[in-house]
Amino acid sequence: QSCTQKYIVKNYFYYYLFKFSAALGEEIFYITFLPFTYWNIDHSVSRRMIIVWSIVMYIGQVCKDILKWPRPLSPPVVKLEMRTNAEYGMPSTHAMAATAISFSFFIATMNQYKYPFELGLAAAFVFSTLVCLSRIYTGMHTVLDVIGGALISAALLVLLYPVWDTIDHLLLTSPFCPLFSIVVPLILCYNYPKLDYYSPTRGDTTTILGAAAGATVGFWLNNQYAAPAYTSKSLQPGFPLVTSTMVFVLARFFVGMLIVLLTRWVMKSVVLGTLGYRYKFPIRDLEARRRLEVEVPYKFVTYSSVGFTATVIVPLLHELLGLM
Repeated sequence: QSCTQKYIVKNYFYYYLFKFSAALGEEIFYITFLPFTYWNIDHSVSRRMIIVWSIVMYIGQVCKDILKWPRPLSPPVVKLEMRTNAEYGMPSTHAMAATAISFSFFIATMNQYKYPFELGLAAAFVFSTLVCLSRIYTGMHTVLDVIGGALISAALLVLLYPVWDTIDHLLLTSPFCPLFSIVVPLILCYNYPKLDYYSPTRGDTTTILGAAAGATVGFWLNNQYAAPAYTSKSLQPGFPLVTSTMVFVLARFFVGMLIVLLTRWVMKSVVLGTLGYRYKFPIRDLEARRRLEVEVPYKFVTYSSVGFTATVIVPLLHELLGLM
């Protein structure tokens, strides 16, 4: 698995299209699109997307390590990625995430914003299809992995849709929400299925659940103690297209991302430094950072801080700077 096949790119359009599409199912997309939705579109849409995304991704990651279906053999395929090569293949969590995010966004916005139903459905289908095809093109999944991931995600969406308003209401109003949002994900992370060798699935799952936990606590805190931000007075029905509005949208996004990335860097350094002191290992020791007692608290605390910052600290800063 450590060997890299040499390859020649003959069609740069497909190469860059699918490399970009593959990135739409990774952290760089989650950490930009989900906060952007919260800051610039609608709180309720963002909350529902995060609920669906975290549940779908946890189930997908666990299924991988329970089923233990191998990824495509190389050769005959050429693998354009190596980081996730240590993971199992079935189901494709890229396909699951793309299906969950695109269609939950479509479902949550179709009754709140004025746009053609067919256009929204087509956009969700194109987005999820591009991500699915990218996993085949990059050699990371078989067709069956991708179809399985998309179908599992679709089935979970069908099951969650009737109750996501109820879940959302409980997460906003229940006094037990902060405790539940932290304790349950931590239990799931510490009891993640064990493998005979290291796989990044546990760390990625902890990252996702940590971010969702921090965001959920932020949602609850805002609902309890702060006036709702980014209401209809700052955004007119329909997606913002006016130039002056776009300036505020971009300003909120870039200021927010600066704070989010700074939070991630600071918390990562602090938590790793603390754990390194506690367990007596240098911060750059990759093997030590993969141990259960290090990886779970390190990633959970770091990304729960990111989720909390994105939903509480950044909106306060936006209000302070007059960007609301």
